[in-house]
Amino acid sequence: MESPVFSCQDRCSFFCLTGTDGTVVSWSLQTCSFSSFLGGPPISTHPRIHSPLFLFPLCCPLTLGAMVASHSSGNDLHADGSPMTFQVFEFPGGAIQWARYRNNANDYLSIEEEAFGSSLNSQRSQMSFGTLRIKSSGLRAPHWHFNANEHGYLVQGTAWVGVVDDGAVITTYNVTAGQVIFFPKNTVHWIKNVGSEDCFFLLFFSTHEELQTLDVDDVFFSTPEDIASRSLKPEGGINFIRTFHKQEEDQGVNLPPNLAELVVNANYSQSPDNFVWRYFYDLKGSKEHRFPGGIIQLAQYWKNRSELSHNEKIFSEFLNQHQKALTLSTLRIYNNGLRQPHFHFNANEMGYVISGCAKVGIINAQSFTEFNIHIGDVIFFPTGTQHYIKSTCDEDLLLILAFSTGDQLQTLDMDDYLQATADHILAQLFFKKQSEFKKIPQFKEDQAVNLP
Repeated sequence: MESPVFSCQDRCSFFCLTGTDGTVVSWSLQTCSFSSFLGGPPISTHPRIHSPLFLFPLCCPLTLGAMVASHSSGNDLHADGSPMTFQVFEFPGGAIQWARYRNNANDYLSIEEEAFGSSLNSQRSQMSFGTLRIKSSGLRAPHWHFNANEHGYLVQGTAWVGVVDDGAVITTYNVTAGQVIFFPKNTVHWIKNVGSEDCFFLLFFSTHEELQTLDVDDVFFSTPEDIASRSLKPEGGINFIRTFHKQEEDQGVNLPPNLAELVVNANYSQSPDNFVWRYFYDLKGSKEHRFPGGIIQLAQYWKNRSELSHNEKIFSEFLNQHQKALTLSTLRIYNNGLRQPHFHFNANEMGYVISGCAKVGIINAQSFTEFNIHIGDVIFFPTGTQHYIKSTCDEDLLLILAFSTGDQLQTLDMDDYLQATADHILAQLFFKKQSEFKKIPQFKEDQAVNLP
């Protein structure tokens, strides 16, 4: 069948990322063709089918180390044969990468990257994604976001976090791998690496527009000296203000070479729990929802909070107070396990592959798409789109997932809605005898994540 002409948003692709040490992390790039949206399955020129509407490979090779290296070939090309790379924003103290929408199309490095960002925006996903790597003793400078709440998951390392709310109340706390951080929109916050290894954060933002951020040092140096002097009233007045000098290099993630001379008495204190748990959730220590094929843990608002601890109730209620907050979750699928076909009533879904690999299927109103995912890939499922994830590696598949709702997530699985549908309705729909549907068993144990 001859393939129809389609725009960049219909093109299937993978990205090759180059690390700061020159390491190339890459996946296959192929262009796939689709049969008519009016019917028929997609026709692929390659077994790995994936659309930038749903998939965007992204990773940080210096942080994920060997996990990423096992999938690196370094041979991936654009459809025209040219190399494909994705930009790493380097700072003295670390690096940031993005999968997000940009107002200026010239800021995208490729049409595939533009397709993914434009898809997030056009579908009003209320979601953007980034990775943040902070070197030992590095600092993500104090900053705030105009147009988004921020939710983060720490994959590796130990960090000290500070948050300043609208009453100038400071909350500080320590976070370790497997825990979640939350910063409401327009809340000043910082992240300091207090461990010996790099910190690696996965960050989700509740906007499909271009993220708008201000760093405290940029604001300070943009403020007229006399205004800064009158506001802070330092000893020496305006002359003291003039002793500050803007660095040539962006200090978004900061690490001065003479840090030991500058800081001689660092205090990494922990605020009381009733303050900390507004901005923090121990996801790795939360209740495990166990299924035959895997485990789900959730950092979300719960309508029924009877099973939550006191601190978990603080997070749940605080999250629900903020408009356009997100829900975060980890999904672990055992080898050959399946997160069965399902959809969400009230949220778009975005995910990042921390370990393992899988096959993903997506069914929307126009087509069926199936593709493979590996470490560093970002996936996106619009609200109401049925999707499934099947683990295909020997090791467990581990995903961090974000959902665009601050309310309790509403999900319906395929076995549940088919079991709930009257068998005579199914018989009429599928042209099968009513008695045939008794062959579909009902299980006592929830099969949301199942095994053969």
